[in-house]
Amino acid sequence: MQSLKVGSNKSKSIEPTSKRHFFKQIFVNSGLSVIIGVLWASFVNESKNYALTIRPPGAISENNFLALCIKCGLCVEACRKAIGDRDYPLKLAKPKENKTIGAPYFVPRDNPCWMCVDVPCVPPCPTGALDKNLLYDDKGKLNINKSRMGLAVIDRETCVAFWGIQCDVCYRACPLIDKAISLEYNKNERTGKHAFLTPKVNSKFCTGCGICEKRCITEKPAIYILPTSIAMGKLGPRYIRGWDSNDEMRLKEASPDVRLPKTGRSENNPLDYLNKEGRFDE
Repeated sequence: MQSLKVGSNKSKSIEPTSKRHFFKQIFVNSGLSVIIGVLWASFVNESKNYALTIRPPGAISENNFLALCIKCGLCVEACRKAIGDRDYPLKLAKPKENKTIGAPYFVPRDNPCWMCVDVPCVPPCPTGALDKNLLYDDKGKLNINKSRMGLAVIDRETCVAFWGIQCDVCYRACPLIDKAISLEYNKNERTGKHAFLTPKVNSKFCTGCGICEKRCITEKPAIYILPTSIAMGKLGPRYIRGWDSNDEMRLKEASPDVRLPKTGRSENNPLDYLNKEGRFDE
């Protein structure tokens, strides 16, 4: 009679992981973590938007635009069909361009907005990031002249017209000639014999199309487009154009805690103050 051997079927033993293998895994995992961290940081940095980016016509405020834009590219495709493959300005931001990836923009010096009359790039937008309501005129039609893509700014130090050299290229190139850009005549004090013929931008009419920047004759353009929010200051509710009744509407935008300054002088009529004690009486 043979005795039963308990546990005769020996289970396979699990060998402990060697120290070398253990530390190897730590280094591998650490390396992967570093690589992933670097890639993620690079992606986040690329996702940050360049502050001077120029958007298509009808773009709403920058923060709201980036929140609503789904990077579909429909505006770019409409622009390409309207202008042609070679000269269409709109493009979608790519990695390494220091702009929000996938969002539409254009570079005026390369290809400006050519001011299409029917504004084909705006209606296809499915989210309202490009708002056609901003472009309707009094007749209820889309009007490219209503667009405010940016504002032209002139560098008087490098614009040759301010040197006394005759140049009106930006003025002649402007689609809204004598409105968005006009010419001013000023005496040349240096010579006393000649006149300066210099360009002047009117923010009320400038659309920011960038054609002036494209046509500028200097190596680096002396007239260039900036986002309107950067190119212009902001008055706030404390200062109002007294001669413009519509300007008083800005008072309604003031928060309740904003109060106009009051002093002893401001209680009186300005004319009464100036004429006090007969200062201006003849």
